[in-house]
Amino acid sequence: MAMTDKTLIPASPSEDDYVAQVTNAEPLPLLSDADPFALFNEWLREALAKEPNDANAMSLATVDAAGLPDVRMVLLKDADARGFVFYSNIESAKGRELAANPKAALLFHWKSLRRQVRVRGAVEPVSSAEADAYWATRARPAQIGAWASSQSRPLPDRLALEKKIAEFGLKFGLGKVPRPPHWTGFRIVPESLEFWRDRPFRLHERLVFARSGDGWTTSRLFP
Repeated sequence: MAMTDKTLIPASPSEDDYVAQVTNAEPLPLLSDADPFALFNEWLREALAKEPNDANAMSLATVDAAGLPDVRMVLLKDADARGFVFYSNIESAKGRELAANPKAALLFHWKSLRRQVRVRGAVEPVSSAEADAYWATRARPAQIGAWASSQSRPLPDRLALEKKIAEFGLKFGLGKVPRPPHWTGFRIVPESLEFWRDRPFRLHERLVFARSGDGWTTSRLFP
């Protein structure tokens, strides 16, 4: 790209565009009626019905040893009142960062619904039983891939990865593929959740839950 070239950024919406974006949205729940996990499950169900793919995708933010943020997309694999779970190689960049600083932030963005959910909190490992149960649901090639990939470390070329996949394929043959010791799940235990919904003219709705003992305090924020 030449120095004079400009990135193609869409123009700001017109008044008519704004009005057309959001027409019949139901209001967010009253603060007294709000349950963050029930509301999240409701929004996720709608996203699963409307998003073209990976409605359970979420950005995961961590920080490295220098305090520099890292962010990447991962897949939500479980969610309940205990928190939000994803699985990974613990020797990856995110695994090492979470070992050193077990705190993280998540962002779900459902473009088709014009909604997002932000989550912040401490991170803890899932139990071995939980990790084993989820591992058993993975397709066999994905299981072998988890053994073959030295995640986040330098790869000389694609052939090197394919060779390792072949090696582990031969090692396990037709038998059961065990869960690698370096592969498990992480649970983000939320200290806060923010539900955001698009409204015309950037006057969005923001509903925040903050943990308070065994319950939650709720508040709304200016957009």
